[in-house]
Amino acid sequence: MARARVSMQELIRGRRRAGFVGRREELRLFRENFELPPDDDRHRFLFHVHGPAGVGKTSLVRELARLARECGALVAHVDEGSAGIPGTVTELAAQFAQQGRTLKHLERALATYRQRSHEAIAAVREPGPDAPSTGSAVAARAGVVGLGMVPVVGAFAGVVDADRLARGADRLRSRFRTQDDARLVLEPERVLTPVLLDELAEAADTAPWLALFFDTYERTAPFLDRWLHDTMTTDRYGVLPSNVVVVTAGQRPLDPARWEGAADFAAELPLRPFTDTEARALLAAKGVTDEPVVAEVLRLSGRLPVLVSTLAESGPAGPDDVGDPSATAVERFLKAEQEPARRAAALACALPRRLDEEVVRTCTGEDGEGGESPAELYAWLRAMPFVRTDRGGAARYHGVVRAPMLRLRRNSSPERWRSGHTRLAELYRRRCAALEEEDRGEPGRPWTRPAWRAVRVEELYHRLCAGPRAALPGVLREGVDACRADTAVAREWAQAVADAADDTDAGHLRAWADDCLAALADEATGALRVLELLLARAALDDAGRAAAHHAHGLQLFLLGRLREALDDHARAIALAPDDPWGHHDLAVTHRALGEYESALLALAEAASLAPGAAWVARQRGETYRRMGRPEEALPWLERAHQLDPEEPLTLGSLGQAKFTLGRPREALADLDRAIALWPEYAWALTRRARVRHHLGDGPGALADLDRAQRLAPDVAGTRGERGDVLRAAGRHEEAVAEYESALALDPAYAWAWGSRALSLEALGRLDEALASLAEALRVDPGYAWAREQRERILGIPEPEVP
Repeated sequence: MARARVSMQELIRGRRRAGFVGRREELRLFRENFELPPDDDRHRFLFHVHGPAGVGKTSLVRELARLARECGALVAHVDEGSAGIPGTVTELAAQFAQQGRTLKHLERALATYRQRSHEAIAAVREPGPDAPSTGSAVAARAGVVGLGMVPVVGAFAGVVDADRLARGADRLRSRFRTQDDARLVLEPERVLTPVLLDELAEAADTAPWLALFFDTYERTAPFLDRWLHDTMTTDRYGVLPSNVVVVTAGQRPLDPARWEGAADFAAELPLRPFTDTEARALLAAKGVTDEPVVAEVLRLSGRLPVLVSTLAESGPAGPDDVGDPSATAVERFLKAEQEPARRAAALACALPRRLDEEVVRTCTGEDGEGGESPAELYAWLRAMPFVRTDRGGAARYHGVVRAPMLRLRRNSSPERWRSGHTRLAELYRRRCAALEEEDRGEPGRPWTRPAWRAVRVEELYHRLCAGPRAALPGVLREGVDACRADTAVAREWAQAVADAADDTDAGHLRAWADDCLAALADEATGALRVLELLLARAALDDAGRAAAHHAHGLQLFLLGRLREALDDHARAIALAPDDPWGHHDLAVTHRALGEYESALLALAEAASLAPGAAWVARQRGETYRRMGRPEEALPWLERAHQLDPEEPLTLGSLGQAKFTLGRPREALADLDRAIALWPEYAWALTRRARVRHHLGDGPGALADLDRAQRLAPDVAGTRGERGDVLRAAGRHEEAVAEYESALALDPAYAWAWGSRALSLEALGRLDEALASLAEALRVDPGYAWAREQRERILGIPEPEVP
């Protein structure tokens, strides 16, 4: 009988378990907690592991997760690789699914969230050569203001380009037909968390325990800590099952201000260096038992687990083989290799925060070190015990090992330090340029694009390390754009400054990093506060100050402070009067306030500065269209189309304007072209369905609505449109079902209440029809059509016209 094949992953996990030593008291407390029922006062719902870098937190978390599985728990593990609440929730759902527990409702909500976010990006794309100014994102929530969704505290979390959002706020408004739609995209934690808790409650009925692990908490706490505290201790999001155990692991203890009184339900597990017994056990497990060698390892490592392990891996034969940690623990390890070139490569490759083959080539030279290629050196480094690989596959040195290596390089060879960081900064600059070239069809603010941003922060980090004082002004100017994107993006920028401050020991960098990170702890106002710091202290030039005022205006806009936002744009225009996008931002803000004439005046100024720009023509057309003047919108939209014939959004708007003007055949042609350019253009699909329905093509209309619904399954308007097509076809039972589906998504959808009444009347259900019309009038007292239908059914005669 053939032996069952064991996977590589299982073998690796087994070896890690076999090599795990120490932390017996922490393991005992965690194991015994599963023996206590949740209603036992001794049971703890939260364990917080904390201690300095290198003390073994991640190893302990891995072992705690193994214990939880042995106790029958469903286990999920999240670390810094998950960005924001949506990313965290997505990772939890994926890991539960891997264990056979699919969170179907949550996955559906996440799919809708991703679709809505995608639509928000796509609906406001601005292809073409024109690049927006810093402040154009001030209109990012224009469509949401009308829905009563300000102040908005959740941004698009790095997913949506706020500039594109600004240029298509009316399209966003059409997307967000309900407040729930808007909240899902703008405040996803408020919508997704209750669904998560409901799913956990169902999962808790099928498993004795659920264990949720949050590692590298010092990085994720800025967005997770408040959410986790509220989820566990308040009813804000719903009910959390009592058989959930949460484990967090970070460098700092729990925030006493937020977690006051947590001792009743939480246990802190502070980790310190190994005891003498634990360190000796680890050395013995790695074959180091000679007492003089053991004593020297213990002395040099300070019994810090990562250093004990690294020094032991070198297989020292005597005390002299251990060496002095001031030259870094890695050099000790490399002594066993007898390869000076590899030691030099390891030291050179400590400079970057992340490793890949090209980075290794930049650090060591085109031909590598000692005749080895960069690919060979990279593979060798990844096998070292001090190099960690994250879930995304990126490799990095352990901080405890990297820090002394950086000090050695900086202090012993300042010129090699500067030149190495300069080469790395240039590498990342080239990567940024390549990504910008790829995105030429989608110009806009790249700080909102995760791939570009990940490269850019590395470039800024290396420029600061190469020359802290020379690079700082440019880095602070970059902070303006990062803050305009959102607080989470600004936090990535500020963390790069903080890391450079740590690695250069530059006090002026540390002051900026500390102040910015402290401000960014507030998710709602963090970016606004950092912009105020930059305006007050950064010594920006006029262009930089104008950009900062525009970004500040955006943040005020997000808080619903539109009049103050106008003041910011006025200041920016005074500093940079020749920036056409500044006038654009002013126009969009006026438009959000319903001040259409002021908006048109600002767009006229933009047109004088950017003659022939497609975006000016399109924004003029959009403004007239919002004013309910499609005959004036049409020439501007046609001009925008002539300037940029491949823009699907202009074609969609053209089609809508022509349909409003009674030109359905032309509208259909425009909408056909828009959808051909962008097959996932759900807004255009619903508008084309309306045109097809008007032209008598019911099957074509239903086909379009089916496509739109697949793209955006929970849009009330799509279901309402389906109801109208079915009602016109005499399929009243199906129509009522569609209207009711729409109303379940949006109970304030007055048009669906009114249309539902007509199908109910056709079915002979007059009392229900009258009740439906009454509800339409309750939702919208000015709905004249509904009042007329109600009077008609009741037999109330129309008043005579004198």
